[in-house]
Amino acid sequence: MKIFKGKTFFIKSIFLHIFLVFIIAFISINFWENPIYDMLINSTSAIKEGSKDISLIVIDNKSLDTYRWPWARSLYGEIFEYLNKYTNAKVVIFDSVLSNLDKERPAESDNYFFKTVKKSDNFIGGYMAQRTQYEDINLGSQYDKDFNKKFAIDITDKRTKNNSRFSNYNSLTMFPKPYFDAQKYAGSVNLGTNAIDGVLRESTDLIGYNDNYYPSLALRAYLLANNTDKITLTNKYIIVDKTGLKIPAFQKKGDIRHKIKFYKLYENSEYSHQNYSAIDIIQSNRLLNNGQKPIINPSEFNNKIVLVGANALGVEDALETSISLKHPGVDIQATILNNFIDNEYLVKFANWQNISIIILLCIITFAIIRFLAFIPSLITLIGIAILYFIFCIVCFKHNLIPYVITPLAVQLSTMIFGYSYRFILEGRNKEKIKNAMGKYLSQDIMKNVVQNIDDIKLGGKKANVTVLFADIRGFTSMSEKMSAEEVSVILNEYFSEIEPIITKYNGVINKFIGDAVMAIFGEPIQDINHPQNAVKCACEMLKKVDQLQEKWLFEGKPKIEIGIGINTGEAFVGNIGSEKRLEYTVIGDMVNLASRIESYNKVYKTNMLISSSTYSYVSELVDVIKIADVTIRGKAKKMDIYEVLRLSD
Repeated sequence: MKIFKGKTFFIKSIFLHIFLVFIIAFISINFWENPIYDMLINSTSAIKEGSKDISLIVIDNKSLDTYRWPWARSLYGEIFEYLNKYTNAKVVIFDSVLSNLDKERPAESDNYFFKTVKKSDNFIGGYMAQRTQYEDINLGSQYDKDFNKKFAIDITDKRTKNNSRFSNYNSLTMFPKPYFDAQKYAGSVNLGTNAIDGVLRESTDLIGYNDNYYPSLALRAYLLANNTDKITLTNKYIIVDKTGLKIPAFQKKGDIRHKIKFYKLYENSEYSHQNYSAIDIIQSNRLLNNGQKPIINPSEFNNKIVLVGANALGVEDALETSISLKHPGVDIQATILNNFIDNEYLVKFANWQNISIIILLCIITFAIIRFLAFIPSLITLIGIAILYFIFCIVCFKHNLIPYVITPLAVQLSTMIFGYSYRFILEGRNKEKIKNAMGKYLSQDIMKNVVQNIDDIKLGGKKANVTVLFADIRGFTSMSEKMSAEEVSVILNEYFSEIEPIITKYNGVINKFIGDAVMAIFGEPIQDINHPQNAVKCACEMLKKVDQLQEKWLFEGKPKIEIGIGINTGEAFVGNIGSEKRLEYTVIGDMVNLASRIESYNKVYKTNMLISSSTYSYVSELVDVIKIADVTIRGKAKKMDIYEVLRLSD
């Protein structure tokens, strides 16, 4: 039974490979792609400094050394008073979520903060969309209506696909009413961290909530800086109508996001944008209020977008990103805003582009394996993998993001599949050749050749063997009376019946010579009892011919008989011929003697004759009649031969 059946095996293999490709691609995209993405972002993309049009005011360790955490709201108020009263900052962003009143301090602290915010026409506060439900559904529902009325922006949705407004959130953090009333603008602080490794690589520019989209803190700041609140959504972009800004965006979990382009961190710093300590701003505000020279000159913030946030020991607002294990949240918001200002983004390859690359690599890999030898194909495929990696580096430098590891992982799996398929196919072909050649050569000789495939050469060795010749009696006269086809039918049946008998007794058919068979015992199959087995084989062959005679008589075919001659002795066994054409055989005087002994069956009307050397090994095995002083052609001395009558009891 065949294990493989041509096309069926190929089709099954292809489906198996496709299945494995899907598994490998899934694992690669979710677990392998991101680390290499981060590495390439660090080395090729995050090499530019952040915009000088953005400044950070950070509640850092220095600030907390002066005032313990948590801070009174009045301290925040002083920061925003400084920015509103003494600077010409374009936009002021508060990267914090304030959801309750400060009940541990006098109300004056909160009130001062809220009044300061109310005086600021360029202040944007942060809020967060949440998956939990409101505790009070009715109150929450009213808050959502008020929030939408006050903070929604004008969005024209021109998408023709992926236009679902599915919401992944069930509530918003609720501003205290004085803070809600004081603010004129608000933006979401939700960020698109990866669900598997928790690393931030994407910005959530619009959150989907209650069938509406609300802008992120950074997008709201960009809109305010350009005095607009109108955007258009298309299948591929978020477009700011007034400025023509086109953010290459994609929808994910109900949000609309873009890949963040990071900037180079300042040396020995956690930040990629210019930053100031919050305590220096507070003290500068107090000095200015008293008519004194400030620590930080307000002019440093003129026409800039200023972000205020916390990043001190114990109050870190930090996330792991592609360029930092602890990237301050306020700098992340600045980075996203910087993308909008520079109109520069990381753009992912479309799915069809990545899939096309994978399919193309698979086809090229399989074709190379199919048509090139192993070493050239392996070198070529390694070269292709290196070229593809270089291509990816060039793409990253130009802000284009293809899959890096996934195509290479699929190529590797295709290589494994291709080489495995090739080796299996070659194995099948070798087996076919082996089986085909086994019909011309002995299977045992074929096995010997295969086992010593790397050491086939002219030559051999001397060995003690037994040679058996079997010849059909009266074949010439029989063939004259029958057609060639009828003769071949009888011969094929005869040879088919005696071949298993010879194999059974560890014999090897060396050749068919017309109607004669020459078999070797003792080589290449090692057998110390080769004389005995040769004689037993001959006896069984004669019995089989008797059975065939009855069958052929019934079928109306002529009766044939055989004569067998056996001799044992030392002979040369091995490969003879030329370097291009070899034959495994046995050569020597003892072979000729076996043939001539067989020919004496005609003279003495016998069926099996053996030499005295063979008889010396089998004397206790057989009943014989000695034929003494026989003159053998080519031999100077007469010799004894023996007719084997039967195997002795």
